[in-house]
Amino acid sequence: MEQIPFVPSAPHTLGIELELQLIDPRTFDLTAASDELLAQMANHPIADRVKPEITRSMIELNSSVHEHPMGLLAEMREMRSALCEAADAVGVTVAGGGAHPFMRWQERSISDTPRFQYLAEMYGYLARQFTVFGQHIHLGVANGDDAIKLTRQLSAYVPHFIALSASSPYYEGVDTLFSCCRLNAVNSFPLAGHLPPEVNDWYQFEAHLSQLRTYGLAESIKDLYWDIRPKPEYGTVEIRVCDTPLTVERACQIAAFAQALAVLLKRQPQSEKGLWLAYRNNHFQACRFGLQGSYVTGDGQRLRLIDHLRSVFGLLAPIAEELGTGDMLGSLRDDALKSGNDARWLRGQFHRLRDLPSVVDAMAVAFRGDGGMAAAVGLSGADPTAVARRRVRATSEPLLGAVGVQTLAEPEETLTPRRLH
Repeated sequence: MEQIPFVPSAPHTLGIELELQLIDPRTFDLTAASDELLAQMANHPIADRVKPEITRSMIELNSSVHEHPMGLLAEMREMRSALCEAADAVGVTVAGGGAHPFMRWQERSISDTPRFQYLAEMYGYLARQFTVFGQHIHLGVANGDDAIKLTRQLSAYVPHFIALSASSPYYEGVDTLFSCCRLNAVNSFPLAGHLPPEVNDWYQFEAHLSQLRTYGLAESIKDLYWDIRPKPEYGTVEIRVCDTPLTVERACQIAAFAQALAVLLKRQPQSEKGLWLAYRNNHFQACRFGLQGSYVTGDGQRLRLIDHLRSVFGLLAPIAEELGTGDMLGSLRDDALKSGNDARWLRGQFHRLRDLPSVVDAMAVAFRGDGGMAAAVGLSGADPTAVARRRVRATSEPLLGAVGVQTLAEPEETLTPRRLH
């Protein structure tokens, strides 16, 4: 059995990856501009941290390693400014969000790298449908055994990460009725899912991967589209379930949440009783209903996810103060409990604007973070709660024209939030 070397990292250090949308500012559809954008940034100091993704309508920002989320936030703001400046130069705009609201996967173009071309050949149309956008969070660990332990412990909180980051309610012009539809595309891949419950240490993980290779099911860890997986060459555990938030501020808040949670789980290991039995249902509930989904605890207690999350924030508060991230977690908590997630904000924008291209415009304004938030959020003197309390029903009909769209009464949790981050 081949051994997999694990490069140690300082525990609880962190970094993030953000997959971002490249938008045509005239149509607000996705545009295949990654090659031009990468060329524009070729001589920039951060050029090595801006990378292509599977289709040419995507770009990825990679942070460096940080001990403190505030340093991460400062870096991400600098990278955002540099990326937006380069995007302006090539005539495109950039947006966050887990899925583009009305793009068509048939029109996507695969990036010209050996791995992406292989994926396109292997997975057919799924590769183009994989034009979805996620945030990956890396947490440093000292060794492989610690990586497997943290992966298992964090698995109970996969629904929390999904619901906090959810920003993909619309897909191909339809309200999917999901808070996060992005993970439905990820779950189409045969090795999607989670760490096998029987894997308890690094040796067992090596044995599992060796068996996959022997059976011809996987060539490397890259083929494991797990919700959380070890990343031995970085010395990290990688959380992969988050949609890309609409702002880098929210992305860094969620990273701070992950760091504090890792510290809590290190100090207070939790029982895994019932974890895997409820895993898929908890995952679905978070994707479908976001913060209002049901959550089944390891001991079988069933409650609203937002109520469980409230208790988790209570446990994390003293740790966050100790780490110096109390303000970041406090903002994340307050926004989640009072305003909801980005999916709710996006639905509020559609109910106000009745036009998905205008929603994409608001997404791009929000990402820039340059003072144009009032236009994006729609707070120019108007009461945002004055919009009609309606939600579009998921049908095969596109939402690009609001006239004649079938709707149903909108529940209270989908009202327009008063602010974005």
